[in-house]
Amino acid sequence: MTVKKQAKVAVESNWAPAHYHFSYGVHDAHTKDHKSQHEERDGHVVKGSYFLDEPDGTKRIVEYVAGPHSGFQAVVKRIGHAHHPQHYGHGHHHGYDKHGGESYVGATHWGHH
Repeated sequence: MTVKKQAKVAVESNWAPAHYHFSYGVHDAHTKDHKSQHEERDGHVVKGSYFLDEPDGTKRIVEYVAGPHSGFQAVVKRIGHAHHPQHYGHGHHHGYDKHGGESYVGATHWGHH
């Protein structure tokens, strides 16, 4: 004798497009952390932007939009000129000493001339 069991699961689908809006920001004078983000969704389209202060003194700004027909598109801007110290560390030796390691950073250009 074969017993067959069937289960029916009623799934209620409410696929109405979402709507939301949020934003946040950080401005910490001690750590120099400065950034913010804003995003909103209206139906199937999400729009937003964020910015942050980079350690090299520039500001990165990203504006984006995403939707079912256009996909994800972003525009990235870099404002200002990068400033890098020529030397980091405690001594003038390459490598490790009793004070710890040293780092050297060259200029970055990110496609800017």
